[in-house]
Amino acid sequence: MSNSEESTQGTTPEQVPTPTGIVVGIDGSEQSNCALIWAAGEAETRKAPLHLVTAYTVPIFAASGLDGGYATVDDDVIRQGAEAVLREAAAKVSHLDIQMDARVENGDAAGVLLELSETAELLVFGSRGRGGFIGRLLGSVSTALPAHAKCPTVTIPLRCAARLEEGTPEAASIEKVIAVGVDGSDQARYAVLVAAEQAERSGGSLRIICAVQPYTGTLAWMPAPVDREALFAEIQTQLDAGEKWLRSHFPKLAIEVQLIEGSAVDALVKASETAELVVMGTRGRGGFAGMMLGSTTDGVRHHAKGPIMVVRDREDPRQGDRSAFGPLLQA
Repeated sequence: MSNSEESTQGTTPEQVPTPTGIVVGIDGSEQSNCALIWAAGEAETRKAPLHLVTAYTVPIFAASGLDGGYATVDDDVIRQGAEAVLREAAAKVSHLDIQMDARVENGDAAGVLLELSETAELLVFGSRGRGGFIGRLLGSVSTALPAHAKCPTVTIPLRCAARLEEGTPEAASIEKVIAVGVDGSDQARYAVLVAAEQAERSGGSLRIICAVQPYTGTLAWMPAPVDREALFAEIQTQLDAGEKWLRSHFPKLAIEVQLIEGSAVDALVKASETAELVVMGTRGRGGFAGMMLGSTTDGVRHHAKGPIMVVRDREDPRQGDRSAFGPLLQA
């Protein structure tokens, strides 16, 4: 039985507990409904509380006619509309065994969710909104969220709606796999740890993907020819060492490593077609011949066929013993 409590009054620390579970942005659009369904399922898997959040600001516009000055829209009308959106959203996932609450926040949508990300476990939103309530966030502003949120973020594209429904052919085609992009950077190593935890939690396997950019005119400026065979051998050695390190921390997890030649964006977008989730860091240093997570992340998010998790870099004590398993990328 789900436990749904709606919080729609002014949000002060005394009135509304700070979210510590999964926060999902809601605006009533199909995109946010997809985000809701994914977030609710993840909350059930993690046994974490789910927080439905919508935000708004009262518009102010210049009055017309002979009367000068400014006018505002009735705050109560907007709030009532926001509350209705949340009630409808909560009803969609009320059958799940999760602890759930809903809240209306008065303020800039992006700022609201970024503030909530300071204590949340995960921040989930659709790739685009319809421009209502939190719609500004789910549209253009959502591009900035992964880089600035304090917790991992998950973007749910509308095109993966069918795969979120049980019994559909699209759902049946999804593998129990968590894919993660790596480039040899410290940021990517932390993303791998998060992806491994996600795979272990979901009972699936982990697929580590490293894509090496093909030799094209973009490398013509290099002073000496690139020895592709030696380059791939060096990368493979480092990937093998990284795999041993990861297995030491996740001994029961099935791990697959793929080293391919091609565009990192194309490789990860392709992986998103069948993987449960694709995980990426917010930025990398392009360690493996140009698979730069910084430049890749946005491209993957814009074209992904499934959920994309972006993980901000942070220190993890498990990274301390990585060098004991083999060569690291040299700066």
